Amino acid sequence: MSTPRIEPGTRRDVGLLVAGFARLAGRVTGTEPPAVFLTLGRQRRLFWGWLHFAGTLMPGGRLPRREAELVILRVATRCGSEYELTQHRRLGRRAGLSAEEVERAQQPELSGWSGPDDLLLRAVDELHETRDLGDEVWADLRASYDEATLVELVMLVGHYEMLATTLGTLRVQPDRPRSRAGSRVGS
Repeated sequence: MSTPRIEPGTRRDVGLLVAGFARLAGRVTGTEPPAVFLTLGRQRRLFWGWLHFAGTLMPGGRLPRREAELVILRVATRCGSEYELTQHRRLGRRAGLSAEEVERAQQPELSGWSGPDDLLLRAVDELHETRDLGDEVWADLRASYDEATLVELVMLVGHYEMLATTLGTLRVQPDRPRSRAGSRVGS
């Protein structure tokens, strides 16, 4: 494990609202306050805009939660984002992915998928590799999803690619499970 380039902020660094939000998020996820929030929260103005955008994509997006989590797991895999993999393995299970599906989404080659899952995973891989979608994959997506959902899908992939880059560059470490006594953001 590498050392964070920017440590997660304390309540003084990120402010009471970000610290409170992170603490609540940690309770929901069963972890310490998520380092993603306490690190990005050091730039408070940017943090709140990013959080609104991210929340609009997931969990507030048009894609069913299970499909969104599958997409995120694949992006995290392709980007090598251990932070996002750690978060979304758990979230994917809560959203209805089986343990076997979570594991299979992280394999280098796609195999054993069918229907919408196969299509979404192929789209993620192609977007990751080429930063575009070929006509064949696009036609398959158009046959399965409306235009608004397609815009969201491309933005969801792009957002998690950006987040993986940010978290990796800043060396943000995966969150530890919350202790029985709970976790506290320092002052």
